[in-house]
Amino acid sequence: MTVATGDMRGGDPLLLDRQLCFQLYAASNMVTRLYGPVLADLGLTYPQYLVMLVLWEEDGQTVGALGKRLYLDSGTLTPLLKRMEGRGLIERGRDPDDERRVLVTLTEAGRALRAQAVKVPEIMAGEDADLEAIETLREAVRGLVDKLAELHAEAR
Repeated sequence: MTVATGDMRGGDPLLLDRQLCFQLYAASNMVTRLYGPVLADLGLTYPQYLVMLVLWEEDGQTVGALGKRLYLDSGTLTPLLKRMEGRGLIERGRDPDDERRVLVTLTEAGRALRAQAVKVPEIMAGEDADLEAIETLREAVRGLVDKLAELHAEAR
């Protein structure tokens, strides 16, 4: 898989619009902007929302497990978690089974926020959403992420 190009059969391969990386960056940027106002009503940023999604799925995860699931390093994740802890959404503490690891758990306020967040996917899909097309796109993007993660692991 070539990740730097679109159709390279002719023309300048360094045109911005031919770069897969730019198309993915632009899409990610637009998704973040679209989610922003909806998440602001919950008092969350987009990265905080992602952390909450993981913890609502399975509470009591290590910082390392959260980072792996969200493709974030600890340098990015730790300040994010610190802000969330300051807001009373999560608690961080040492893992009793391994003091080297930090466990992240939801507080009562963090668990309660889930009831409000349930509406987010529906709002983001919109009233006229083609749910089948959204699911097809999600699966295609998931396949791309898996392939890129595989390429990244091979490059290490």
